[in-house]
Amino acid sequence: MKQFLSFLLCCTLTLSSPVLAAENSEADLSVSAPSVLLMEASTGTVVYEKNAHEIRHPASITKIMTLILIFDAIERGQISLTDTVTVSEYAASMGGSQVFLEPGETQTVETMIKCISVASANDACVAMAEYLCGSESEFVRQMNERARGLGMKDTTFVNCCGLDTEGHMTSAYDVALMSRELTVNHPEIHNYCTIWMENITHVTAKGSSEFGLTNTNKLIRQYEYATGLKTGSTSLAKYCVSATAEKDGLELIAVVMAAPDYKVRFADATTLLNYGFGKCRLYTDENTDALPDLPVTKGTETAVGLAYDSPFSYLSVKGEDLSDVKKEQILPETVTAPVRKGDVAGRVVYSAGGRELGSVNIRYTADVHAASYRDYFKMALFYLLT
Repeated sequence: MKQFLSFLLCCTLTLSSPVLAAENSEADLSVSAPSVLLMEASTGTVVYEKNAHEIRHPASITKIMTLILIFDAIERGQISLTDTVTVSEYAASMGGSQVFLEPGETQTVETMIKCISVASANDACVAMAEYLCGSESEFVRQMNERARGLGMKDTTFVNCCGLDTEGHMTSAYDVALMSRELTVNHPEIHNYCTIWMENITHVTAKGSSEFGLTNTNKLIRQYEYATGLKTGSTSLAKYCVSATAEKDGLELIAVVMAAPDYKVRFADATTLLNYGFGKCRLYTDENTDALPDLPVTKGTETAVGLAYDSPFSYLSVKGEDLSDVKKEQILPETVTAPVRKGDVAGRVVYSAGGRELGSVNIRYTADVHAASYRDYFKMALFYLLT
């Protein structure tokens, strides 16, 4: 039973494919950037999009995938936050946004994460890529492999930090996909990307010195519900942001690409997030209530346990009231053996206003074999003697 429930829990942590809300075509938002997308994080529903699959330079929002690989490695136990990373000459030579790491300097993995998340440090990205994979090229190969696994069909990574390079491209849709992967499966990222200012210490042959990190994402201070995530800007990419925010349990991801300046970037993200919080309503049920055992006839056991297949989520983009959602279990009164563990026993149906919102399967948690004559004899003897 315990192993089966663990299996179900693992299944629920796998992100489902995003879907496009039908109401999206009715949306008419005033956003200036040529390519934007708004996604609800838990369900992956695309609430609004504009040229979301246009292939564009990503600048430093590339680092979202870099962070995914770092947190994946931490989760696997391959590295830890307290590990010491030594900076190579190559990593220290990175241009663009940086924290001026020097060759031979050491920093912890956690400090490197702060440098990447807060200050968008290219040198820290390459240092971490080399620490994890031995080389940036191997790390980038794994970035592209991870991207394919997420369904990021518009994306090709050439480096791990987002410097303008021929062929290093993505789309607003793909940025939303990797933003969702990072924030849903590694929510601890919010502990870092919401830091406004913090100092790190450089210790080199020249001595010890303090260096101040300041968050490149001004929404952290300007937008009440902001929780992250990553900005980017280069001459080719212009101004980009993947902005995450949470209000009343609803988590949104607003991606803006190729905005003409940083003010438009943040203004468009704010418009998208406000639209989402105004229109979206989320109903969730973790399905943690205990289900009664189901009686079994003609089996070696008289009953079998039941478990929900997964939690349930329903997203409305019409602003409707979801306070009257009803939950109904549809199960047979009995089941005839044999019963196989994992087979569907029934389902729980959710409805509101007379219409079905969705359902979750209910499955058997154990095998029950059909009883033989010998089994019946044993059971009869047991009842006679007790």
